[in-house]
Amino acid sequence: MERISLSEGWTLELQGKKFDIDLPHTWNNLDGQDGSNGYSRTRGVYAKVIPKIEGEAYLEVLGANSVAEVSVNGEFLSRHKGGYSAFYVPLAGKCVGDENIVEIAVDNSPDESVYPTMADFTFYGGLYRGVNLVKCPAKHFSPEHGGKGVFAYPVKKEDGWVLEIEFSTVGTYESDMVGFELADKSGAVVKACKAKAGEGRCLLRVDDPVLWDVDDPYLYTLTAAIAGGDSIEVETGFREYYVDADKGFFLNGRHIKIKGVSRHQDRENMGNALTEKEHEEDIRLIKEVGANSVRLAHYQHSDYFYTLCDREGLLVWAEIPVISRYSKKRQANAVSQLTELITQARNHPSIFAWSISNEITIAGENRGVVRSMSELNALAKKLDPSRLTVLASVTMCPTDSDLNSITDLVGYNHYFGWYVGTFTDLDKWLQKWRVKAADKKLCLSEYGAEGIVKYQNGAPVPGDYSESYQALFHENYLERINAHDWLWGSYVWNMFDFGSAARNEGGVRGRNNKGLVTFDRKIKKDSFYLYKAYWSDEKFIHIAGKRYLKRKKGATEVKVYTNLPEVTLECGDRIETKKGRYVFKFDVALADGENRIKAFSGDYSDEAVLEGVENEPDEYRLPPGAESFVRNWFASGTDEIDPSRFSTNDRVKDLMANAEVQSLLKKFVGNKLPKGLVALIGPFRVKTLLKLPFIKLDEQMKAMADRYLQTIKK
Repeated sequence: MERISLSEGWTLELQGKKFDIDLPHTWNNLDGQDGSNGYSRTRGVYAKVIPKIEGEAYLEVLGANSVAEVSVNGEFLSRHKGGYSAFYVPLAGKCVGDENIVEIAVDNSPDESVYPTMADFTFYGGLYRGVNLVKCPAKHFSPEHGGKGVFAYPVKKEDGWVLEIEFSTVGTYESDMVGFELADKSGAVVKACKAKAGEGRCLLRVDDPVLWDVDDPYLYTLTAAIAGGDSIEVETGFREYYVDADKGFFLNGRHIKIKGVSRHQDRENMGNALTEKEHEEDIRLIKEVGANSVRLAHYQHSDYFYTLCDREGLLVWAEIPVISRYSKKRQANAVSQLTELITQARNHPSIFAWSISNEITIAGENRGVVRSMSELNALAKKLDPSRLTVLASVTMCPTDSDLNSITDLVGYNHYFGWYVGTFTDLDKWLQKWRVKAADKKLCLSEYGAEGIVKYQNGAPVPGDYSESYQALFHENYLERINAHDWLWGSYVWNMFDFGSAARNEGGVRGRNNKGLVTFDRKIKKDSFYLYKAYWSDEKFIHIAGKRYLKRKKGATEVKVYTNLPEVTLECGDRIETKKGRYVFKFDVALADGENRIKAFSGDYSDEAVLEGVENEPDEYRLPPGAESFVRNWFASGTDEIDPSRFSTNDRVKDLMANAEVQSLLKKFVGNKLPKGLVALIGPFRVKTLLKLPFIKLDEQMKAMADRYLQTIKK
């Protein structure tokens, strides 16, 4: 097989204009992040001239969001629906002239038949991962569903390890022989076997293999070769894992706590048109923070990124974009995208679970959703019985929902202390879960808070969007996560800030700022170093709040994050030493002007200069009028109902007349609620509706309804 890059020398016809471009490319690298929510969702036609092709060949499209149509010399060849998986188009006999025009029409316009239709990220349009020409012999491995045609997965038997190999070929006779050789890291062949092409299966018994582990991601290379035909290589690793509802996650018989981050595949001013360089930088940052797992949300990522996870020892939660808004009309597309994800990524030993949906009940548990999710779970098990399945529920989904009994594992997305409630509400929810669903295997699949680095606060609160509050939020969550061994893991939302064209929060447009690292990857926020203190073995000291440079003179708190057991802080003539873990807090008296601060322990140190001032700069605070869906839950600690603010005692029609409520509903439910529904329930009080049996909201969430409504003035 020969793979030839076709990345250079394309033309793009977009909105009546023509451009010369190279791949990868997206037309939303700027407007998809500017916060106007009017980014171009349209059709663009990419074209390139390629020479004559003799013999078997395929066009390999690595990613085209979200519907793509391929034509050669004006002849329509293929349509693909799904913006995050690769697909192949046969070219045999189609490029017979000296010059042949390949056209790929890509359309990211709203399409109710393709997932996703609503989500908190930008749906970048374009050929954002590149295109290849794949030439192969007449006898070759099948690229059906975008896969390699060879699947290798290890199984531990009672008497040792077996590498089970499945394969599918094109152009072969049933009697044609297919050979397999397994080589170790040095390249030495350790095992080999042969099978007839018609058998489609071969077993390799491997004695005492070196296991793939997060601390030692050992990989073997399997070479598959058809006699008189094609050959390919597949990296594989031997490992086993299971999850216990009481004891957590086990890898190769050893208990490990999943220390996870989530990742979106975009960059500032680049959109999702990333090169290998950007993928590699992301991996380095994820490894530096000390994570051992990554949730690749909310769709299939570049195959190269899965490969990097294989090689760096990162356990992967892989998923499809079945998110937010469920519709039976999109089930066929969900099936297609899940089939492609598993077929294309199944060989990666880093992947431990296939995720079938995320927050699919955020707008309510629609009829048919349980059946559809059950179908997807069954499909995942059929395509790959060796791996676990998982889905991510949202806070409002009751603990006893049937959705939580479909997959092997369950994740919950909780933002207590940000969108709803306070940190202590997480404790209450976890306690209730253990009473009602102790047999379920639970992780926190999302949690986080916005941290905009220009905002700083000595007394941070929810909704101030400060880097200071983000750090405080994560301090509290880490304590709670580590207190429960039965909680098999957690995934920070998010490792990096990312583009979300519809957002306009905290005075920043077009992005979600919950990352531990800024959108351009240039600034590691204080929260990054907090997690590094908890997770990493790399010794370091970090003084938090360095961007909180100008502070009111007098008493202030200086926090130090470190994985060392003792820290000494020096400020002027004062020196103080403390013993502890992860977070060290020092009370410091700032003099007028510059105050040099040094934190050290042995050979490790960090320094900061804080300026004592009469009044802190206004730019440290969220500007007046900046839009926010986040409430300061700490400001009111009373159970009394303020009649000047909304509560569940109010009628739905009065709530719906409020602009702030309308904006909130648009964010979480979509553009409109059915007018007939609003007219029907309008006269009812909210508390009356919450009593209806088909309103699937648990008691804790019902209690929170008043707490939230009380933050909105009438």
